[in-house]
Amino acid sequence: MQNLPEIDNLIKLISKLPGLGPKSAKRIILKMINNRQEILRPLANNLSQVIKNIERCKICGTLKPNTINCEYNNCSLVEKKYDKICVVENISDQWAIESSSIFQGYYHILGGTISDTDNTNNRENLLINSLIERIKNDNIDEVILATSATVEGQTTAFYIQDSLKNTNVKISKLAQGLPVGGEIETSDDGTLISAFKNRRDL
Repeated sequence: MQNLPEIDNLIKLISKLPGLGPKSAKRIILKMINNRQEILRPLANNLSQVIKNIERCKICGTLKPNTINCEYNNCSLVEKKYDKICVVENISDQWAIESSSIFQGYYHILGGTISDTDNTNNRENLLINSLIERIKNDNIDEVILATSATVEGQTTAFYIQDSLKNTNVKISKLAQGLPVGGEIETSDDGTLISAFKNRRDL
């Protein structure tokens, strides 16, 4: 193979994407290069626009245009007012639940999970303090913990439950429907609907 640093670096970067390895990355890159005008150039332009214009909200954790300034009790991304917040690990989990249309309310995206080896600083990066502020400012009646049924997901749910013990909010957890060790984003609509309908109080 020719020594092309630009291609080698691109292979390394694409190989870091979920479900892709070096062989898949090479096939993708060749497809893009062979379709420079139809795929490669528009992709490069769109990625540039995403970097320039899209950021993660520091309050709820979702993606938003950087032209929108978020405030507690005044979310510009949601038109209606709700009294429920669904707490998920990642934005992909939010998208999966939204596509099922089972939940109508606010989302709070943690940005990861707590593991037993995590330190305090990592826990603070999960926007849990922001969740507490949202509950206070947005008149929230129920917090639905929709973390995955993994050890890390359960640990995170217990930590959040403990963090909310001084609030009067109702806390529930997704119940049957989610298999032990299962991920939210890979669950089908029927599984998510069952999990939401059968959620239990904590």
